[in-house]
Amino acid sequence: MWRKDQTAFHQQVVNPLLIRFWTCLELKKPSRIFVPLCGKSLDLIWLMQQGNEVIGVELSPVAVKAFFNENGLAPHKQKQGKMTVWQDGRMKILCGDYFSLDRDDLGEIDVVYDRAALTALPEDSRKKYVAHLRAIVPLRCRIFLLTVEDAVPEWHTSMLQDSRYEVDKEVKSLYEPYFAIDIAHAESAWEADMSGTNESASAVVHKVYRLVPRI
Repeated sequence: MWRKDQTAFHQQVVNPLLIRFWTCLELKKPSRIFVPLCGKSLDLIWLMQQGNEVIGVELSPVAVKAFFNENGLAPHKQKQGKMTVWQDGRMKILCGDYFSLDRDDLGEIDVVYDRAALTALPEDSRKKYVAHLRAIVPLRCRIFLLTVEDAVPEWHTSMLQDSRYEVDKEVKSLYEPYFAIDIAHAESAWEADMSGTNESASAVVHKVYRLVPRI
C-alpha cells in the first residue's frame, strides 16, 4: 500500500487522543518510547518534542524514507542484524519485520505507544503480536494503547453510556494475564471505511487504554 500510495489510513495531524491523555502515564523525562508499525506517523515527532527518545519499527522503506524527508530530518543509515536503522538524534526507526526484532535491537524501553498496530493486524496475528512484544520489551514496560472498536449494534447514546467504558473482550484476553487494564477515555464517532471498498460510515468507539504490568 505504501508503494502504491494507498495510505488513507495515515493521519495528517498528531493524534488528538495522544496529546490529551499522554500525561496520564506520569512519565519521568526523558523516556524511551517504542512505536510498533509506526509508518510515517506525526505522532513520532510529537513524542520526541516532549523530550523523549523515540524508537519505531516499520516494514516499508517507502514509509521510513518519507517520514524523514517530510520532517526535515537527515538520518544516518546502517545495517543492524535483520534491520536497517535510520536515526537522527533522538529519533530512530528500525526498518524491517516487527517479528524479527529482538530485545537487543530495542534496548531499554519505558513505554510502548500502540496507536494502530494491534488493530491493523489480522485477528489471527494479534496473539502472536502481543507475545512477541512481551519478549522484546522489559517486563516493567507500560503500554499506551489506542483502539478503534465497533460500537454496539443499536448505536444509541443511552446504550453507549453503559458499554463504551467496558474493556473490549479481545483486549482483555490478550493483555489481562500480564497487565492491569485501565480505560482512560472512550468516545463514539462515525468513521468511513479506510479500505476504499465501502463508501458508507460505521459507528465506532475510540478508546484510550493504559496498561500497567502486573509485577
